[in-house]
Amino acid sequence: MPSNRTSMGELEKRVRKVIKRGDDTFVVAKGEDSLSGHVPLIPNAKVKVIPLGGMCEIGKNTWIIEYEDDMVIIDGGLAFPSDEMPGVEIVLPDISYLVQNKNKIRGLVITHGHEDHIGGIVPMLKQFDIPIIYGPSLAVGLLEEKLKDAQLTDKTELVKGRPRQTFKLGALAFTYVRNTHSIADSFCLIIHTPAGKIVHSGDFKFDFTPVDGEFFDVYTLAKAGEDGVVLLISDSTNVEREGYTPSERSVYAKLEEEFNRAPGRIVITTFASQVHRIRQILDICVKMEKKVAIFGRSMLLLATISRELGHMKFPDGLLINLEDVNKLPDEKIVILTTGSQGEPLSALTRMAFDEHKQITIQPKDTVIISATPIPGNERAVANVVNALSAKGAHVVYGRDSGVHVSGHACKEEQRMLLNVVKPKYFLPAHGEYRMLVLHGNLGVECGVDPKNIFIMENGDVLELTGKSAKLNGQVPSGIIMVDSTRVGDVDEYIIEQRHKLASEGLLSIMTIVAGGKVLEEPVVEAKGLVLAQEDTTHGQFVTDAKKIVAKTITENLSDSKAINIDDLKEKVKVELKKLIHKELKREPLVQVVILESK
Repeated sequence: MPSNRTSMGELEKRVRKVIKRGDDTFVVAKGEDSLSGHVPLIPNAKVKVIPLGGMCEIGKNTWIIEYEDDMVIIDGGLAFPSDEMPGVEIVLPDISYLVQNKNKIRGLVITHGHEDHIGGIVPMLKQFDIPIIYGPSLAVGLLEEKLKDAQLTDKTELVKGRPRQTFKLGALAFTYVRNTHSIADSFCLIIHTPAGKIVHSGDFKFDFTPVDGEFFDVYTLAKAGEDGVVLLISDSTNVEREGYTPSERSVYAKLEEEFNRAPGRIVITTFASQVHRIRQILDICVKMEKKVAIFGRSMLLLATISRELGHMKFPDGLLINLEDVNKLPDEKIVILTTGSQGEPLSALTRMAFDEHKQITIQPKDTVIISATPIPGNERAVANVVNALSAKGAHVVYGRDSGVHVSGHACKEEQRMLLNVVKPKYFLPAHGEYRMLVLHGNLGVECGVDPKNIFIMENGDVLELTGKSAKLNGQVPSGIIMVDSTRVGDVDEYIIEQRHKLASEGLLSIMTIVAGGKVLEEPVVEAKGLVLAQEDTTHGQFVTDAKKIVAKTITENLSDSKAINIDDLKEKVKVELKKLIHKELKREPLVQVVILESK
């Protein structure tokens, strides 16, 4: 455990190192006065706080701090699609306000490396330049790989931030404050503005026995609270849970117990970004002389970067190649894999449904799901557990299994942060609407004036001065759905069509016309519609549909005027929908193809 004590000689060496970069001054704060004097207070200065994502939802956390002609982005996250978004891979915030004001953007500040905080940065950089991005070392390492894959390394400068470091972007300054979360290198922010200090908690919990020995820097937040904090923006995720979130270290004993109990291979999955969890798994494997095969590019990448940065240590011989898994005794093998959320293409899901080329689940296997489902993923995870259980595997999963703890603060920790920071105004964030309301109530319990608590939605603008805070308008907000690489091309109409195809089916009609007549008998195809077996080719419904198409076309065709095929299609659709509703009581998609012969 590292000591926080400092000798007198070291104290004498503490100075402020000033680095010039363009017109901005970056100050590495060392002394106890490090939170004062970075940005002078200006009477009646108006600072805008604008969430573009993360309000009334879990995910796509993206914030803007704006003062006059300076705009700084905090995080740039994504969300995963709900069951109501078939075919959608990820969901991004609407960043049209940033595009409109791209000349004001001075930089971006990352709190930590989870996808719901950095997964939207590459799409941003495809639409506008960001001069500089500050982030914790692990988050920057992960982002570097994303930029390489997207060939965007020349679009910004990446800088690795350190605890208690202060840097200036335009008229605003930011101080990194170490916190504890479910990923290494996680920070709170103290934002120095002309209207006063804002504290952004980032994602956090108070872990007093952290796996890596990096303790939550409560002192620096308390110092900011004593100096005066105008606004606290705080994580609301676990506000519905009483008490405290258990330490990450508490998982070790339960994992070791399950490893000792396992008669054969162990397959274990967790979030790829859960550095501390993966570190503990590898420590247990070293202790029990097991070999580890890592399945999943994201998990292997994170393990590699974390080792390079010193966040985890393991001997060179611990990891084995995937092709060597079946060459060793089962009791010596641990497979560390992606798939904790039941993702369709993940390694664990493919193993569960016999679609993996290298691994087949066996009755003596122990499968440990060291994660809880993100809201919306419960059914997918349950399907994987069912499939694994049907193969005879022993599956360890669920909130009460002891193999997972949350990275977010429960109610008592949220109270603690409010009492440490003592904000004048309070903005609950990172949660669904009911969570924000409950967190606001905690703020009242901790002494914040109810009038000074704001329950906001994405796009709302909170305007701060040194003496006041008020909601003042909105900026464009919403969601951008990404289907493969088609960013923004998936709209609500396409999603509606996909739902209709899934629930109602498709009726397709094709025919050829010329000279005011139907040349070919219409071809009718029904997909997903329940018809009598003979009706798919020559039954009564199909016969009636062909007659209606021929009649409608004949009535609307004329030798004396040009044919408007689009209008003709719409008229045929109208008549077909009447027939479908009368005979089938359904509302399928109707596709009409009319070819004109010259």
